[in-house]
This record gives sequence, structure tokens and C-alpha cells, in this order.
Amino acid sequence: MIRVILSGAAGRMGRAVGKLMAACDDMTIVGAVGRPGRGYLGMDYGELIGVGRIGVAISADLESVLDRGDTLVEFSTPDATVAHVQLAVSRGLSAVVGTTGLSPEQSQTLATATARIPCVVAPNLSVGAHLLTTIARMLSSALGEGFDVEVLETHHRFKQDAPSGTARAIINAITEGRARPEADQVVHGRHGRVGPRQAGEIGVHAIRAGDIVGDHTVMFGGLGERLEITHRAHSVETFAHGTLRAVRFLQGKPPGLYGMADIIKTVTSDE
Repeated sequence: MIRVILSGAAGRMGRAVGKLMAACDDMTIVGAVGRPGRGYLGMDYGELIGVGRIGVAISADLESVLDRGDTLVEFSTPDATVAHVQLAVSRGLSAVVGTTGLSPEQSQTLATATARIPCVVAPNLSVGAHLLTTIARMLSSALGEGFDVEVLETHHRFKQDAPSGTARAIINAITEGRARPEADQVVHGRHGRVGPRQAGEIGVHAIRAGDIVGDHTVMFGGLGERLEITHRAHSVETFAHGTLRAVRFLQGKPPGLYGMADIIKTVTSDE
């Protein structure tokens, strides 16, 4: 039985993961961590997510529950995630990080931490979104700068970071395909008299509306033709299922930084 501690347990993703995990026969929730000062602190986590009592009270203190678990699952804020993963390293727990909005410095800190624990870091834990990123890299390399690139991401009104973590991954993939630094290419939105589009630009646009789970489109526009690839998440459970897959993947793995590509390879080889 895999013993899991959920951080960001009361958030949109945390609740979705918790509901699926509560129904699993190979893992159990042994800790639930939420934000300080919230009214749900002290509540039974199972009652909060609607699955009945599970005997786990929601706490604001990760360190107080770390000794109960094998794996930490992170869907909290960037600052909290970095601090929590460092605590997981000190206790030898594996970690799954789905937190978005990490700065380059925070991402580097997490990468350094994986020298001591196995850790999956993925801004989007769906198979389809990972494949979209992979295809975007291939198309960017094949089409070159003769094709204009625009990245459009759409999410619910409550999302706090922009562009999304998945959009950032897509941008990174495109710049890798072109073998040029991101800073030389990316334009976030356009306003006013901006003039003609500059060669090599990567336009990035973020939309926030209603309860949209997450859509990502990459457009490659040439003269006389246009190629678009789109991934649409129909439910937050898409990412929750990916999270459980990541937790299972880490069992028995050596220390290191892993991503969705590693998880997909493992599933494919097993099948």
C-alpha cells in the first residue's frame, strides 16, 4: 500500500486527486495539507471531498505528517512547493509535483533536490498534453521560421498564473525545435500599433473564463496554409488520473528527475 501525503489537498486539483485516491486499493491518503488560516483546517479530509470519514485531519503543517508517508503529492503554491519538496528530501520521500507557475530558480531548486529522491515534475499530467508538446517540438524543427507560431491557452477564471505551465512547456519545446533562446522570440499578447509581425516571433495568449478546465492550441501559419494542433481537457479528473499514474511510477525508482515522457514509456513497455 502506497502511503500518500497530499499538499494543496483542498484545492481544485487536490480534491480531484483525493477522490480518486480514496477509491484505490493500492494507495491510501495518510496526510492532507492546506493553507494556513483556512476554515477547513482540522476537518476530516474525506468529509471535505465527499467520500466519508477517512481519519485524516487537514493540517497546515506538512512537517507534522511527513513521517506517515512514502510519497508527497504537490499541488500548492510555488513557494510552498519548493519548501515542501526540500522537507520530503530530508525524510527520503518520493514526490510528484504538479504545481504550476514555478520560476526558473524554483525549477532549478527542484532539479537539484532530485539528486536525492525520485521526483516527477510535470505542469500537466495528461498524456495528450504531453504528446501535444512533443509534436510541437517536431513541427517547430521541421517547419522552421518560415511558419509563424502562436500559442493560445484557455483556463478557468480561478487560475492564478499565466501563461499556464503547459503553455510554458510548449514554448520551451518550440524554442528547442528552433535551437534559439526563448527570450529572443516570445511576445506575450499584443496591444496598440505594434506594426507587422516580426520574423521568428512566438505569440503567446492567455484566456481566463468560466470553468474551462484547460485548452491549448499551437498554430503554425505559413503563406497559403496553416497547421493547428489542439488539446482539450474535458475534466480535471484527466490530470488526477495522471497523478495516480505518476505516484505508481515512482515506486522503486532511483533518485532523479522524471517527467511524463518517462511515465508514458513505462506504460507502453508494460503493455
